[in-house]
Amino acid sequence: MNDIKVTQKPIADLIPYSRNPRRNDEAVPMVMNSIKEFGFKVPIVIDKNNIIVCGHTRFKAALKLGLETVPCIVADDLSDEQIKAFRLADNKVSEKAEWDFEILSGELDDIINIDMDSFGFESIDFEEPEEDDSEKVNERERTGNAYNLDEYDELRAIGFYQMPTLERIDYVPDDLVGFNYVLNSNRYESGVHFYIDDYQFERIWASPQMYVDKLAQFDCILTPDFSLYMDMPMAMKIWNVYRSRLIGQIYQDRGLRVIPTVSWAEPETFTFCFDGIPSNSTISVSTIGVKRSKEATKIWTQGMDEAMKRLKPKNVLVYGGDIGYDFKGANVKYYDNHVTEKNEKLKKYINRISKGA
Repeated sequence: MNDIKVTQKPIADLIPYSRNPRRNDEAVPMVMNSIKEFGFKVPIVIDKNNIIVCGHTRFKAALKLGLETVPCIVADDLSDEQIKAFRLADNKVSEKAEWDFEILSGELDDIINIDMDSFGFESIDFEEPEEDDSEKVNERERTGNAYNLDEYDELRAIGFYQMPTLERIDYVPDDLVGFNYVLNSNRYESGVHFYIDDYQFERIWASPQMYVDKLAQFDCILTPDFSLYMDMPMAMKIWNVYRSRLIGQIYQDRGLRVIPTVSWAEPETFTFCFDGIPSNSTISVSTIGVKRSKEATKIWTQGMDEAMKRLKPKNVLVYGGDIGYDFKGANVKYYDNHVTEKNEKLKKYINRISKGA
């Protein structure tokens, strides 16, 4: 058996598993109370990519408490299949345990100075429970939670694919900071963008409510740029546009200043990729990777032309730099891709060191 090593990880680096079937929001306050009373004694288990295997409730509690680091165990000795199995087994085995209410009652009586109600013990019925079929999980409710269906409003949707609609906004932030840095950032005068590290966005889709308070501290947010890769099935492209719009609508409903991100792929995506975005508004686009090939430049230009024609934006926020496109009278503001800048500087430094060696 491998030695178990516990390491402190920045909470911003951890990624909730997007398909976690366990719904645990009701348990978060009790876990918060436990951490405050006893400390963070049970590490979160993550895989080699920092995706949470076990400990989603502890992760949510730590976020609510404002912890910057949490203890973790990296399960890098398990295969992908073992990770999936462990994740399910860890949740399932607890369902097989039962209380011995006579012993439990005596144990609680011995605890005088700690409020056990704050850990959920106020609701325990010390009568032996009877079998009750009504406790079966409501599958429709579980599905609704997993896909944020309770947030979807068909009266505020448009187009054949019923894309959620966003309200018009006329605003231009001075600067932008990436979502993957916001948990440890105090650059509250900046807007938050979702252009870097696509996999990070899955946690905001999995639990949009969890990030409301943190994102509200910032100047504004851009809607997530869920990727529309050319080789994706069209259904996935539609799904990613839908998710971006719904997240934007959710946060607008919570009072956040939200700027829609516009993305597209081949011309066939034009039938849905602009749906839900108001005209004469502020929009955001990315030029990252546009210059890597003639084909990429062509596709981006076609989509941008279509966006300008359909949306007639008042302001265009361009993340990634000026590529020489004529935005036809719209107010344009460019934002540097700081991640790419850092990588380029690092490459130049390495090359300089190598030549000097």
